[in-house]
Amino acid sequence: YQASSPDEGALVKGATLANFVFHTRKPRSIAVNIMGVDKEYEVLNINEFNSTRKRMSAILRCPDGSIKMYCKGADTVIFERLTSEGGGSPFLQTTLRHLEEYATEGLRTLCIAMRDISEDEYRKWSVMHAKASTTLTNRQQELDRVAELIERDMVLLGATAIEDKLQDGVPQTIYTLAQAGIKIWVLTGDRQETAINIGYSCKLIQEDFSLIICNETTHWETKEFLQKKLDAIREGHGSNIDFDSLALIIDGRSLDFALEKDIELLFLELATLCKAVICCRVSPLQKALVVKLVKRRRKAILLAIGDGANDVSMIQAAHVGVGISGQEGLQAARSADFAIAQFRYLRKLLLVHGAWSYHRLSKMILYSFYKNITLYITQFWYALFNVFSGQTVYESWSITFYTVFFTALPPFAIGVFDQFLNARSLDRYPEMYKMGQRGVFFNVKSFWGWAINAFYHSVILFFLGTTIVFNDIESDGLIGGHWVYGVTIYTAVLTTVLLKAALITNMWTKWTVLAIPGSLALWFIFLPIYALIAPKLRTSTEYDGIVSHIYPNVKFWLAIILLPVLCMTRDYGYKFLKRMYFTQPYHIVQEIQKFNIPDYRPRMERFKKAVHKVRLLQRLRRTRGYAFSQNEGGQEKIIRAYDTTMQKPSGY
Repeated sequence: YQASSPDEGALVKGATLANFVFHTRKPRSIAVNIMGVDKEYEVLNINEFNSTRKRMSAILRCPDGSIKMYCKGADTVIFERLTSEGGGSPFLQTTLRHLEEYATEGLRTLCIAMRDISEDEYRKWSVMHAKASTTLTNRQQELDRVAELIERDMVLLGATAIEDKLQDGVPQTIYTLAQAGIKIWVLTGDRQETAINIGYSCKLIQEDFSLIICNETTHWETKEFLQKKLDAIREGHGSNIDFDSLALIIDGRSLDFALEKDIELLFLELATLCKAVICCRVSPLQKALVVKLVKRRRKAILLAIGDGANDVSMIQAAHVGVGISGQEGLQAARSADFAIAQFRYLRKLLLVHGAWSYHRLSKMILYSFYKNITLYITQFWYALFNVFSGQTVYESWSITFYTVFFTALPPFAIGVFDQFLNARSLDRYPEMYKMGQRGVFFNVKSFWGWAINAFYHSVILFFLGTTIVFNDIESDGLIGGHWVYGVTIYTAVLTTVLLKAALITNMWTKWTVLAIPGSLALWFIFLPIYALIAPKLRTSTEYDGIVSHIYPNVKFWLAIILLPVLCMTRDYGYKFLKRMYFTQPYHIVQEIQKFNIPDYRPRMERFKKAVHKVRLLQRLRRTRGYAFSQNEGGQEKIIRAYDTTMQKPSGY
């Protein structure tokens, strides 16, 4: 029977709905019209919903003076509180069948029950409720305890199902993130069948996946089940088990046991071997505990995304929290590190901005170390010549300005504007995200490679530069002196590190031009102005009259051109060899991007899908796909069966 408009997707089965219209809702009463008759119900108490109780109830005084309690909640908690007489309802089995139908269609279900309460029972209970509502310590726990006393021996009225449609782009986003090497776990409060069907609809699990379903009721049964499945996978490793087609499904009760100390490692190992994990009927606390378990036991970066208040604890427990602001409210968005409007935006956030951020920060950090090592190691080489007397080869303010002005903009330009691939290529080839997982751009080897390269450049710049300007006798018979020598080495170092920044830059923008060539131009403009003003202000006298000895000097220009070219020849050759003979995947994508090569993968995807369908049909006809699990009585029950005429499971 339909409870509302079809587009709302709300259905009620198990009880006939009369012509029922709300008139007004006052704080203490509800006025309704039932089949043309106006009635008013007094609201006595409301037991609020929370994620631990998974239900709420309202106690009403009817127009005839009787007291009734109406309760709605998850099927598992409602069924536990039904009266034992008559199974709790004359149409319990019908409702169970309807719940199965709703769940297999991916609908979210609730059960509704009621109970008649006597005046004497309500009077005693209301005293306890009033006391609990005014207590100053553990108020919520006391209210839950009091509500538990009256929410019992109920009669089932029926069940509702609401269609909660997936947002646009969710299946494509999950499929793309899986291609990027990201393992996706779903932690939901929905019932098991609903969660499985949502998993199919969002492409988290495929039709040919083998489902490992854990619905145990005791600690030892859960441990035995997980150990048995893990042993079976280990024994079949390297034979016919495809880890990319395994999915673990576990309900909230079994998860409670799986998170205990002696079982958590079994659960985690089995879960990490599976391609997908779905935890259903879980509470917000369980969501947070699962995240903390993986965070504590695995060297992995966790991202948690949710859109409701029940996801806040999970979002805060993860390394990175993403909140979706929408119909569920803003609690998740406000407690998260990042807030997005729809789930599909996660694809661009990770694959594009995440890859850019990792690449930019890696290069910026390595380059910052490189430029400083290159300058200061030349000072160390000079200390060998002056017997560690403390004399510096560079003027003191020039050393300060090196980091503050002349090499400050290149790391900024690289860290903010550089793109090793454009957004379209990163979105088209999600495998590029795996480079961050493997640490391709930033690792110990890369750090020492950049450090050794800085040492190598400092050797060339200092010793070869010293050789060039060693006997710099000018036309008047005088030598340039210590500060001419220091400015020459300093300019060569600055030119080299700026050329290095240009070499590692993938995309040139106006800001890159301003940062790299602009920094070198700034030095040549700054030097004569500083040499003129600083001696007069008595800030520094080292550069007094130095300009006339530098710019006309041929050795100065020879040093600042030859030395950087010699340093960059080795770097350019290494980059050429790496790209030509030790090619990385992103090098290939860069070539595709540069020459605008057509993408052949859509045809390959269609071919793979055709082969996949053929193999799936062959597999179904050969095995007929029955899976069993043991129940409490030792008997086997079918938890998944395949129909050979269909390409999806026919029952659960």
